[in-house]
Amino acid sequence: MEENKESMANEKMQFAVLIDADNISSKYAVTIFEELEKYGLTSYRRIYGNWSKGNGWSEGLLLEHSIMPVQQFSYTTGKNATDMAMVIDAMDILYKNKVQGFCLVTSDSDFTRLAMRLREENMFVLGMGESKTPLALTRACNKFIHLNLVAEQNMEEVISMEHGISMGEGAALGSRNSEEKHARGAEYNGSSYAVSAEEQNVTSISDVRQVILTLINENGGRQVDLAWVGNRLNDKFTDFDVRNYGYYKLSTMIDQELPDLHVKKVSNQYYVERRSNLTKEELEQEICRMIEKNGGMVENLASLNDELHKKYKQLDFKQFGYNRISSFLRSLGSVTVHENEVSLKH
Repeated sequence: MEENKESMANEKMQFAVLIDADNISSKYAVTIFEELEKYGLTSYRRIYGNWSKGNGWSEGLLLEHSIMPVQQFSYTTGKNATDMAMVIDAMDILYKNKVQGFCLVTSDSDFTRLAMRLREENMFVLGMGESKTPLALTRACNKFIHLNLVAEQNMEEVISMEHGISMGEGAALGSRNSEEKHARGAEYNGSSYAVSAEEQNVTSISDVRQVILTLINENGGRQVDLAWVGNRLNDKFTDFDVRNYGYYKLSTMIDQELPDLHVKKVSNQYYVERRSNLTKEELEQEICRMIEKNGGMVENLASLNDELHKKYKQLDFKQFGYNRISSFLRSLGSVTVHENEVSLKH
């Protein structure tokens, strides 16, 4: 049994954790290492800052998490000595060949080049920072975790469990609370976990929706496996995590946030499909009917587009593979498009 445990430990990825104390609050200490456990083990735990100044990272907290502090004085005004110290240590650790990954805990975009350089050496780079972190850094990592959103969601999960709220109710409650907090940049239990909406650089729900619709289109408009959707979203967006949006499960997030999509269970498998069963042929027939009712010609594409959306609330031409109504109409054999006019073919 002990041999099996040792073998499993050896198979896990070894990480070097480098924390920028200048812009990462100590309130995220627990979240940092809880999240890191999902990815591997830590061979190095170092935190960089000027310990002659109070930054919240107390001696007791560093001892609790076995983090080695690295003192870095600010020798020159306006220069960030902590950044340089972290970069030098990262390169030293890299060439010792003792780790397979780096965890860079910072919201500072100055570390973007470091993340890119580590990935060039085939290192797995896990980034952690607040949701205000510039996209350049989040995209440079293999995976990026928004600490303020994850910490907030984890806290709400604990509260839900303590009050006996079910996972489904907790997810809906978490979503409502998350929306309210993000809308007003509120504080959570006295700690600023949420940041104002304009400061957030989290992947938008509309981007998530577009990826799912693209998958469905690639599958001929048929339902797609939920696990496949999750994998594609993680591959596409390095910061994707359902907790960023206030949910525990991807299936709940899709049902709550994307009204034109639906998650259904078949046997023990979950699939994502469009709620509307509208086919291209049916839409073409309706368009012809509208044009015929208008005397065989519509002079303004916008008016036709408005009429279609009144009838089909969730209509999106992208589900048929087109960006605009004009492109969709030109693909039909029954109508002719000339500039802004559309008419029936005789």
